Amino acid sequence: PLLPGATWYEVGGGTLDDAIRLADEMKSGRYDAVVGLGGGKVIDCAKYSAARLGLPMVAVATNLSHDGICSPVSILDNDAGRGSYGVPAPIALVIDLAVIREAPLRYVRSGVGDALSNISAVADWELSHRVNGEKVDGLAAAMARQAGEAVLRHPGGCGDDAFLSVLAEGLMLSGIAMSIAGHTRPSSGACHEISHALDLLYPTRAASHGEQVGIGAAFATHLRGEHDQARLMADGLRRHGLPVVAEEIGFSDEEFARAVEFAPETRPGRYTILEHLDLSPERVKAAYAEYVAAVAG
Repeated sequence: PLLPGATWYEVGGGTLDDAIRLADEMKSGRYDAVVGLGGGKVIDCAKYSAARLGLPMVAVATNLSHDGICSPVSILDNDAGRGSYGVPAPIALVIDLAVIREAPLRYVRSGVGDALSNISAVADWELSHRVNGEKVDGLAAAMARQAGEAVLRHPGGCGDDAFLSVLAEGLMLSGIAMSIAGHTRPSSGACHEISHALDLLYPTRAASHGEQVGIGAAFATHLRGEHDQARLMADGLRRHGLPVVAEEIGFSDEEFARAVEFAPETRPGRYTILEHLDLSPERVKAAYAEYVAAVAG
């Protein structure tokens, strides 16, 4: 009622074709902005469509499942699987906690996993700086890392407004960090490579994005030799009801190890602990067995 001049469009399933179709449908109108109202797929479609039309975009998030609500990237399914498309970040983000509380709890938990993965992603970025001289934007790295640490160390749970506020701010800071850096490095490292590999290798069985990157982040942290930090991350995931090992999301140890081996191929040119160690299949399996034993219970 407060937007009598608005036209409503429904988005299908979050594919590249859906986003292009939405942009084509909106071409006939004279609009000042695009407002994406929904979850991650809807907002990603809205961001991509707004970019095609040259319009500013406002994100109104109905869940906190991942940092795409405020990022300069649209993740859309395409004929080759799934692609990341650079787009302008939203000019504004609206989050109503009363709406967020109505979403299934698994969406909030997914956001927790995505936020925590920043800690591992920044560590991978700094590793690449030390080994390859890759430029690290200090502000972007600090924002992304602090977003993850704030969520990790907050004593509240997924049903608390105070915790939901910290989570929302963390996901927002992740998006802003990516905008500052000009790429996804502050929030995407080995953790996301492993998740992308699971999506590509087992497309009909993949778990939520946050669940996968949460496990990937804890395992990558273990691979870097930061065993205390890996256990801390695993404890944080477990405290919020998130999985810690692959078995808890329906994958065998062998399937997860295969995804870890394949992971570097999902982001050619990106340097993380996986590329740094270049583990053999046998060593991947051994390292994962060590990780499972370390975080068990």
